[in-house]
Amino acid sequence: MEMKKTILNPEGLHARPAGQLAKVATSFKSKIEVIFNQKTVNAKSAMSLMTLGIIQSSEVIIKADGPDAEEAIQKIATLIDNHFSV
Repeated sequence: MEMKKTILNPEGLHARPAGQLAKVATSFKSKIEVIFNQKTVNAKSAMSLMTLGIIQSSEVIIKADGPDAEEAIQKIATLIDNHFSV
């Protein structure tokens, strides 16, 4: 399962939002990845997420595979929509 999302927050996916996304991703059993500019990284690793260089208005693909994939994608999509405010 996958979903396209646009990163709305002005700072893009820097340390704090990358950490929040990784924390949410880690709470699920599914394999979760973020794809940007044909590069795929493990969403459970904040350091990997930061290597993507995602800036505001970037479109990313959230991909999940596993028993709770749908719930994981919905939760991450909500996090992105809320500018990484938890």
